Order: sequence, then structure tokens, then C-alpha cells
Amino acid sequence: MVEHTAVGDKITTLRKSLSLSIEELAERCDCDAATIEQLEAGSIAPSLAPLIKITRALGVRLGTLLDDDSHLGPVITRRDAASSVARTHDLETGIGTGTLDFFSLAEGKATRHMEPFMITVNPSTEKQLSAHEGEEFIYVLEGTIEVEYGKDTHVLAVGDSIYLDSIVPHQVRGASPSPARILAVVYAPF
Repeated sequence: MVEHTAVGDKITTLRKSLSLSIEELAERCDCDAATIEQLEAGSIAPSLAPLIKITRALGVRLGTLLDDDSHLGPVITRRDAASSVARTHDLETGIGTGTLDFFSLAEGKATRHMEPFMITVNPSTEKQLSAHEGEEFIYVLEGTIEVEYGKDTHVLAVGDSIYLDSIVPHQVRGASPSPARILAVVYAPF
């Protein structure tokens, strides 16, 4: 699993390579400076919404922070070999009990435009919507999930899928007592 400090170290390195202070980066990406400072220190879990904003401000793709960018050809991820890249808590702040465990399916693929993940969706009653640029495709492999999208809530079971615009406030959460598993492909424009 990629430690919180590994993501934080990458943010720090990229920020410093651009000669930006934490405050300047915060201003560029419309994030709270304290959140960036905590991410860099590894004291909070990386969360999707602020990471997308930070990567855009730094001029890199999301995968640059979540894994190593080393393979130019195809990347094959064998069953049960996906690397755990982050446990997401509250999608905006990175604080909370945590409901999503991400497993990268393209770790090491250079210059990719999509981020494919196998995600374990743990049961949760938390309701914290998130919005970011891009699109998402979700396919339910096991269990049942709820996708709150704008003012609507959709219940998805095994074999169901949803394709959504990420700019609309949304949340994916478990809808059954046991964890669900989904395949999610996130596209965040560069």
C-alpha cells in the first residue's frame, strides 16, 4: 500500500520543483493550505477531490501521485495482485472513518489518461458529496452500493453500472451490511 507520506513526498517534490510555497499551491488549486500541509506531512489520508485539484495545479496526472510512472507499454495486473494505493476517508478533507479502499489496476503505466481501480466499498451511512472535473464509470462486482448523484440516489447491485460526470456532486457508499466491490474507471482531464 502506498503510504500517506509517499503521496505527500511527491506533492512536496513537485511543488518545490515549481518553486511554489504551500500557500501559492493552495491558491492555484483552490484548496485549503492546511490540507496541503497535512497531505505533504502524511498526517491525513489522500482524498480524490483535493488530489485532482492539486495535480492540475502542478501540471501532472493523478497517477503521478498515486503510483510510479515507469512502463511505456501495456500493464498487466494479475488477479489479487493490484496494489492498494489509498484508503479514502472524507473525499474533501481526508478525515473520517473511511469507506473506500482503492486498488490500482494500472500502476506504472506511463502517460495514461484514465485511472482504473478495483475498490472495496465498506458499509457506511456517511453522506459527504464530492465534485471534481472528469468522468467516472462504475461497475458493481459484488454487493450493493448507493450512488448519490446530485439530488438523486441510485441503488446498484451486481452487474449494474453507472457512467457519471464527476463535476456533479456525488458519493459512492456501501448499501449492504457487508463490503461491496466495484470496478471504477476515473477520467480527470489534464
